[in-house]
Order: sequence, then C-alpha cells, then structure tokens
Amino acid sequence: MHPILNTIDIVVSDLNASVAFYARLGLKFKVDEHSPEHAGCDLPNGLHIMLDTEGFRTPFLPGWSAPTGGPRTLLCFEFDTPAGVDATYAELVTAGYRGIAEPFDAFWGMRYATVADPDGNGVDLYATLPAS
Repeated sequence: MHPILNTIDIVVSDLNASVAFYARLGLKFKVDEHSPEHAGCDLPNGLHIMLDTEGFRTPFLPGWSAPTGGPRTLLCFEFDTPAGVDATYAELVTAGYRGIAEPFDAFWGMRYATVADPDGNGVDLYATLPAS
C-alpha cells in the first residue's frame, strides 16, 4: 500500500482573509456553495488545498485548539527569479502581512524569504539563484 498525498487542509480563523492572502500568491480558492466555511483550490500539479474555518473543523477534531508559537508547517512557493521572491515579500509585508524572514541568499543556492499567513502559518518564497 502506497498512500498518495494529494490534499492539504489548513484550518483558518477567517476564511475570507485567508482566501485574500493566498490569492496574492496566485491560488484561486472557490468557497463551497453548500458549506461557506470551506474553500478548495486545485493546483496544476494535482495537489488540492483546502481552507476550513476553525468552526467547521473542530467538530471533527475533538479536543483541538489553535496552535501557539512558531509555524511547524510551511507551504513553499517557488518563483522563477530571485527578484520575484523579493517583490512578492515586499508586496505582502507592505499589505500588512508579518514577515518572518526577510529575503536572503541561502547557502543551498536559493533566494529565500518567509511570511506568515493570517493565522501565523509559515509561507516560504524561494527561487534558485543564478549560477556564479
């Protein structure tokens, strides 16, 4: 048996705020017409991402409470160029989202930055650095 990871579900406090944040990264979520506390987005690579409000998910997760502290899971978005990382980081921070790590050239050959989504989940922005 080989399970296939094909969906990621993110529990959010404010569905509209999260949809707006991820739209800035090119994700187009569709709110479920039968359940306005749930939205989904199909990516070209076959991955499906869901956003579910805390009120929607908690009945299915007895004892659940929102995590505290730094992000334990990060979504990573690849850009074509390092300039794309810098521009998107600046756009998100200017729009009021919290920067976690300003853009930097990582020793593993990538331009990297991290921002927090509206619920504090980490979102990495990265691009391969040009060969020197």
